[in-house]
Amino acid sequence: MTNQVNSPAGQRPGADEPAADGTNGMNGTNGTAYANGAEGVNGTEGVNGSAPATATGTAKEVRRLDRVIIRFAGDSGDGMQLTGDRFTSETASFGNDLSTLPNFPAEIRAPAGTLPGVSSFQLHFADHDILTPGDAPNVLVAMNPAALKANIADVPRGAEIIVNTDEFTKRAMAKVGYAVSPLEDGTLDNYRVHEVPLTTLTVEALKDFDLGRKDAGRSKNMFALGLLSWMYNRPTEQTEHFLRTKFAKKPQVAQANIAAYRAGWNFGETTEDFAVSYEVAPASTAFPPGTYRNISGNLALAYGLIAASHQSGLPLFLGSYPITPASDVLHELSRHKNFGVRTFQAEDEIAGIGAALGAAFGGALGVTTTSGPGVALKSETIGLAVSLELPLLVVDIQRGGPSTGLPTKTEQADLLQAMYGRNGEAPVPIVAPSTPADCFTAALEAARIALTYRTPVFLLSDGYLANGSEPWRVPETHELPDLRVQFAEAPNHRLDDGTEAFWPYKRDPQTLARPWAVPGTPGLEHRIGGIEKQDGTGNISYDPANHDLMVRTRQAKVDGVDVPDVEADDPGGRAKTLVLGWGSTYGPVTAAVRRLRRDGQHIAQAHLRHLNPFPSNLGAVLRRYERVIVPEMNLGQLATLIRAEYLVDAHSYTQVNGMPFKAEQLATALKEASIDD
Repeated sequence: MTNQVNSPAGQRPGADEPAADGTNGMNGTNGTAYANGAEGVNGTEGVNGSAPATATGTAKEVRRLDRVIIRFAGDSGDGMQLTGDRFTSETASFGNDLSTLPNFPAEIRAPAGTLPGVSSFQLHFADHDILTPGDAPNVLVAMNPAALKANIADVPRGAEIIVNTDEFTKRAMAKVGYAVSPLEDGTLDNYRVHEVPLTTLTVEALKDFDLGRKDAGRSKNMFALGLLSWMYNRPTEQTEHFLRTKFAKKPQVAQANIAAYRAGWNFGETTEDFAVSYEVAPASTAFPPGTYRNISGNLALAYGLIAASHQSGLPLFLGSYPITPASDVLHELSRHKNFGVRTFQAEDEIAGIGAALGAAFGGALGVTTTSGPGVALKSETIGLAVSLELPLLVVDIQRGGPSTGLPTKTEQADLLQAMYGRNGEAPVPIVAPSTPADCFTAALEAARIALTYRTPVFLLSDGYLANGSEPWRVPETHELPDLRVQFAEAPNHRLDDGTEAFWPYKRDPQTLARPWAVPGTPGLEHRIGGIEKQDGTGNISYDPANHDLMVRTRQAKVDGVDVPDVEADDPGGRAKTLVLGWGSTYGPVTAAVRRLRRDGQHIAQAHLRHLNPFPSNLGAVLRRYERVIVPEMNLGQLATLIRAEYLVDAHSYTQVNGMPFKAEQLATALKEASIDD
């Protein structure tokens, strides 16, 4: 799905013409967003509005907001991820800036109605630039008691809660420890509660379809989506088109879901319980002109790999074993055989990377995708790639560990594994994207390094980036880097007897990269394998001096990778504290820093894309500040590297609960730890 900035306004379900402003024909004037400490209000990231003003008429009151945070929560079988994804697509097509946080159980089907089985999807959308999915929801849609109990602690007082009263039975409440209904005992007195019998209303809306109550009730998520789409004047055409396409072979199911979706919209329009709807204007001023689409980190990464293949002129080969949260990259790339992409779903992690390295030897752009446990299994073959000095992309979508750990939760705890997790001296460059959309650019950068320097490269994404989404400007092809590779075509060394020979380890004087010879090229036959090579000839060598030379040369090659300088964002140059982040901490760290600056605090920020080698000016940047604080979702791995490399007393602020940092949490911690005037 793509759209131009300044997208058209919304449209009622089933209507032929859109309302002039997307608000059912009603105009709302500027007002504030919910003031719950999330981005955009009370000294936080975003823009403060004036007091809300409304427009009234024959239809309901419409209020203009500058941002909203919505969380859909229910049983893992209630379709909350699909509901959130569709609302996100509607919002992206409208032109809002957005950020999402899917959160779901690791079990394929966790016990229904239990706290471990709760699945949620949070969406933050605004009429201005935002960076995170938000700290706390303004609206919680709770499909059952478990969803309410699992999420109520995150909901600020005064927020709206929509509950599916049909699910609040004694048995369902007992499963999660409610002795008395929270709808009746005053638990929710501090919230604006809307009690909606979603299941009953959905079944009634579908009474003309040949569906039993259970089957009809499965469409209650579409009823809820329709209701929320009415509340926030979201476009509807794409969702109806999506349902028709998804259930093209089951037209009755498609029509039933569309009917439920429209019924939810109409319920919001007619019921007295929802007296107000809201409008969040497109964020056209936040985006440069261009064609935009909503994109997740894994999808952006897959597209980046395809673009790297195209720009290098090399076929893309993915050797992979399915593992959460990396499997989506395999799924997506398998759809693009028309771009010369070949995907191999291997029987295990070792076979996956072995095939990818073999493809690299054969002249392809070799890629393997995995998560932390898979990296451990792939480590010997990564070491082989270091020895062979062949380009190979190792994509690690990090998750909570150790061992199987938390498959569907996020973490940044594989940095030291990527840095050192191989036997012997086996240095590997490391690149880390900062946002879901940035996964596209990071994939191109990892490919550039691998192809230029003939080395395996780690790309460290994580579950937060992989499953989260944001608007992405589709680049023009002329904006993409030139990654074309020159293969070896002829012998490159003259022997003492005057004959020509091919030396596979005769290096480029600038990059120290060895020549890449495609097997079968006449005269370029050479030996490969894991045993140490002789410098130049590539013959097997046990000579101590040669081994010392080869180890130091491989290290020098990685140390010499050309990476941009890191820039410290320090308005005014008066800050004494630098916040240094990497990977997916970019959004929360930047949002927290913005909050502190609006409160008058001087604080600098720098963010690392390249973790090996570090930017050449990083040491000088760090030494400009009296205190360096490193927030990361591990127990201080980057801080450990910074201390060792630069002898800087980097202070760690860490979190390993499987969730990304909250901006308010970070702002408080940074304020307490920083040095200010």
